[in-house]
Amino acid sequence: MTAHDRHPLAPLTATELRDTVAIVRRAEAVAMDGLFVWCALDEPTKQQVLELDTIATPLERRALCAIYDRKERQTKLVTVSLTDQKVVHVELVSRGEAQILNAEWFNDAAAIKRDPNFQEALLRRGVTDLDTVRVEPWPAGNFGTDLDRTGRRLGRGVAYVVERPGDNPYTRPIENLVAVIDRDTGEIVELLDGEAIPLPADPGRYDGTGSVRHLAPLRITQPSGVGFDVSDGHVRWGPWRLRVSMHPLEGLVLHDIRYDDAGRKRPIIYRASVAEMVVPYSSTSINHWWKNAFDIGECGLGKAAASLELGCDCLGEITYVDVDMLDEDGSIYTMARAICLHEEDYGVLWRHKDVVTGVTEVRRSRRLVLSAFSTVGNYDYGFFWYFYLDGTIQAEVKLTGVILTQASAPDARPRYANPVAPGLAGPHHQHLFGFRMDFFLDGPNNTVYEVDAVAEPFSEGNPYGTAFVERRTRLDRESGAARFAAPERARSWLVTNQSSRNVCGEPVGYRLIPTHAAALLAQPESPVSRRAGFATRHLWVTAFDRNERRPAGDFPNQHAGGDGLPRWVVADRELVDTDIVLWHTAGSTHFARPEDFPVMPCDYIGFTLKPSGFFDRNPALDLAAPNK
Repeated sequence: MTAHDRHPLAPLTATELRDTVAIVRRAEAVAMDGLFVWCALDEPTKQQVLELDTIATPLERRALCAIYDRKERQTKLVTVSLTDQKVVHVELVSRGEAQILNAEWFNDAAAIKRDPNFQEALLRRGVTDLDTVRVEPWPAGNFGTDLDRTGRRLGRGVAYVVERPGDNPYTRPIENLVAVIDRDTGEIVELLDGEAIPLPADPGRYDGTGSVRHLAPLRITQPSGVGFDVSDGHVRWGPWRLRVSMHPLEGLVLHDIRYDDAGRKRPIIYRASVAEMVVPYSSTSINHWWKNAFDIGECGLGKAAASLELGCDCLGEITYVDVDMLDEDGSIYTMARAICLHEEDYGVLWRHKDVVTGVTEVRRSRRLVLSAFSTVGNYDYGFFWYFYLDGTIQAEVKLTGVILTQASAPDARPRYANPVAPGLAGPHHQHLFGFRMDFFLDGPNNTVYEVDAVAEPFSEGNPYGTAFVERRTRLDRESGAARFAAPERARSWLVTNQSSRNVCGEPVGYRLIPTHAAALLAQPESPVSRRAGFATRHLWVTAFDRNERRPAGDFPNQHAGGDGLPRWVVADRELVDTDIVLWHTAGSTHFARPEDFPVMPCDYIGFTLKPSGFFDRNPALDLAAPNK
């Protein structure tokens, strides 16, 4: 298959990535030793893709790269035309820093460990064997200090003691010791050294070294094969059509989601992804007060993606998708089994027994699952998109891995952390995920309504006080479209298309139902609130702009704040009958418990999109009955 034969949203191949590096080096657009922070398809415009069938010539293939020059301390965004084999645009990033490089994680840890002052601090705590010390680098954040204003590319580092292979490092933190490092020079620019606290004793192993519980084997088979097909990122399953890819920052990205409704491939969402996330910590201790990780804008979920294992991460008849990635030195590697696709039985879809005739009709539910896992430091995140036969779409994040910990003094209970083991506590924290959904519901002219269930007062028409209504409030402009969830009102948000009507003569619609709505608890004036303004609301609606891709801005690493959604909505654009984007914050507020130690069982957060007048009737009526 040639480049001209492929869909313009098909992911970059190894050959295209290799060509991109060669073009950038040849053009001398950046220093020859510049590091490729990330590289992804520079997507064509939405209009170009949607009008693809009417265009005679293939669309230009472009790549977009973030490249860091350590000597000049500069990040550049470089756009490459693969069609014309040349660099077409270079932009200097003036605010914020590029995402942290893989090499920096390792180099920073080694540099901190070599520092004489850091070693002296370890000796004062009785840690004499450097081979047992594991340093974990972190993003530096931005707190408006003199150090933040130096323009240095900064990181922070904390340490743990690991005495034996297989011990859990997070169970033995070296408390009240933090190094601040210049990532470009390897210089330790600040060392925060507070009160020494005894190391907890529990090694926190979770690799099954104790007694093992065995369960009866569970096997899922599909003798006739799977019911879906995936080719070059294009997925077809039952009534669903969509495209899937892996972005180095956002991880799983879905494009052009459509439902085949009696031969009409009706568009629902043009692009959907987790566009940013933030994990702010509550503890005020030396090791934790500065922790508020932006795992997309500071790290990259796609860069941190894991190769999935059959029988462990995925079970059943599985189809995997490999992903070609560009390493920071310009070499190419393949992430094997980065995306998993499979079908799951999901119980009863619909059922009814006619009590007069005794006849029962039942149809079983099944869903298509697209998933990927990313490991960022101590946490493992599973990102799942579910597609159901009745038109429902569900997004889910599975949180597991190891909680961050802090050592606590004997007989002391930290105010901002919960005990999880003797001498060990888990700081309070949040996981807030910013989903971006570029709706295209039966076309571009969409409108959003906030829908509340409202109880009616006693009246002549409501004599028993039982009546309630569905109250719809149209979100006309961006200034009024930054909203909170309200579970006491069963609040949801309805996307409609006034120019597309259902059998009842009403506009077609899809409803966003928030099921895990959490908002940032930090004070509004706090540094993390300035940087993660998107997480202060559960919903934002904006007019579509292809340059507004990430809700905290493109480069939140060390950014002073104020970028992204809070800045964009100042324009107060109109939202009625236009091309709109929904931004939904879903998350959890985690108060650690002993059951989260030494490894955390999966916690689940997400939301649901349900058709609401999009179909003329139950779209799953045509399913064959079981065993018929």
